[in-house]
Amino acid sequence: MADAQIDSKIQQLQKIIDDSDNIVFFGGAGVSTESGIPDFRSTDGLYNQEWKYPPETIISHSFFYADTKEFYRFYRAKLLPSGFEPNAAHYKLAEMEKCGKLKAVVTQNIDGLHQKAGSKEVYELHGSTLRNYCQKCHKFYDDKFIAASENVPGQIPLCTECGGIVKPDVVLYEEGLDNDLIDKSIKAISEADTLIIGGTSLVVYPAASFVRYFRGRYLVLLNKGETQMDDAANLVIHEPIGKVLSQITLK
Repeated sequence: MADAQIDSKIQQLQKIIDDSDNIVFFGGAGVSTESGIPDFRSTDGLYNQEWKYPPETIISHSFFYADTKEFYRFYRAKLLPSGFEPNAAHYKLAEMEKCGKLKAVVTQNIDGLHQKAGSKEVYELHGSTLRNYCQKCHKFYDDKFIAASENVPGQIPLCTECGGIVKPDVVLYEEGLDNDLIDKSIKAISEADTLIIGGTSLVVYPAASFVRYFRGRYLVLLNKGETQMDDAANLVIHEPIGKVLSQITLK
């Protein structure tokens, strides 16, 4: 996309944001790739890296119980967001919330970077790697405890209280989304005057279906590649989301 065309589209986005006071952001893996976290489906994403089993098999409910050690070997190596920091997109969204423009972030990401950047109203549809619970006594453990389990016998994180297996608060394949989060996300999207969709190809369901509840004025798509919603949007910018949002100024 030519620079002049990008500038024109960013000016349009600026006007939309200036004209909105109930914005909801719906985001996916592309929001965090600029922080160095690989997405799942790009050329260098997790789904295209070699492993003992396909990633979608490893991070499934049934595999977690069938081969917990191998699950955690992959999980620690590929899904724990250790050392990553929020990028320009995370910080701008937090700034938009602080000034009253943005009402909620609905995210498919599990890295906790929105909160780290300062966002408060974040609906994590697929859970978070920062929260982990013993399946027996429900004691809470952070991501550092999971990372350290690589050094324990069996390499499986076990509860220090009861010895139960500690499981990430992440929605695995074959597991359903939290009903309360579904309701909150759909309510926020349906009440928004502007919906900004960023960093997602909109192919992961049921989360992707939530955007169809939007009935507001402006639908904006910020994504490197095309999506199934491009034709329905008021504005489409195929550029890195951090590059775009960093140029927005807030009053």
